[in-house]
Amino acid sequence: MVTPTPGIHHVTAIGSDPGRNYEFYTGTLGLRLVKQTVNQDDVSVYHLFYADGEGSPGTSMTFFPYTNARQGQVGVGQASTTQFLIPGDSVDYWVDRLDDRGVDAEEPRERIGDTVVPFTDPDGTKLELVAREDAPAGNPHERPVPAEHAIRGFFGVTLSLASLESTAPLLEAMGYERTATEGDRTRYESSGELGYVVDILELPEDTRGQPGAGTVHHVAFQVTGDEQEAWRELLMDYGLRPTEIIDRKWFESVYARTSGGVLFEFATRESGYTVDEPLSELGERLVLPEWLEDRREEIEAGLPALGLEDPTEPQN
Repeated sequence: MVTPTPGIHHVTAIGSDPGRNYEFYTGTLGLRLVKQTVNQDDVSVYHLFYADGEGSPGTSMTFFPYTNARQGQVGVGQASTTQFLIPGDSVDYWVDRLDDRGVDAEEPRERIGDTVVPFTDPDGTKLELVAREDAPAGNPHERPVPAEHAIRGFFGVTLSLASLESTAPLLEAMGYERTATEGDRTRYESSGELGYVVDILELPEDTRGQPGAGTVHHVAFQVTGDEQEAWRELLMDYGLRPTEIIDRKWFESVYARTSGGVLFEFATRESGYTVDEPLSELGERLVLPEWLEDRREEIEAGLPALGLEDPTEPQN
């Protein structure tokens, strides 16, 4: 048996221009760059981690920004939308902020009792702000968004699937419970404070998604390190083919593609982003796991300039 996951650990998506990506997620959304590193499977590409002020599990949106990335197509078999949690009284602030910064956003709407603001990032990645009165205080990064309005972390993700039953049994085994249905949307919730929602859109007639810029690469869920082998066994029991345990330096991971087509990762809360940098200096320099350190000169030469000049603005 495994301890049920409390929710999402991180979400990783594909971007294009790394400087534009950095400006949007720090300057517009007010997240903190907590880790500047490389894709360990393709060191010619950055892996950028944005999170709250402390890089807490459940707050980290990460990107592989390929400068020559083709545009992807969001569709069936993908995590189609990433949802961020904001305080219940912050909707007007965010509507104004997104408009002021020229973000492609839709009007707020009601969904399963919550106010939702849909929008996209510069690559077309589908995002939502979900306002909840019970949003935790968290550890928000206070620039450029005032702490009282800052994104707290993840609310959840939406999976677009041809069949609910392709993934629902696995979610239930992971500790998620079915809590609501609205149209073609079925909601599952875990017991955590952040990233505790997985919505499934059952879309049997829709087009299958194509990977590329503007699409989610994988969704990672929080697990404890001493249970990774038990998670692998659970995944195999559901007919999946999990990877071996992979050391990612800041957490250990097991990956498996679900029957619905979405790549799930099971990532440990340990060791965290401060294992190799002090909290006050997170994200300020390129860091590499020790097994890549002897290639630093080669790696740095192959990366485009990120442009870490401060993209923030005075609080308003």
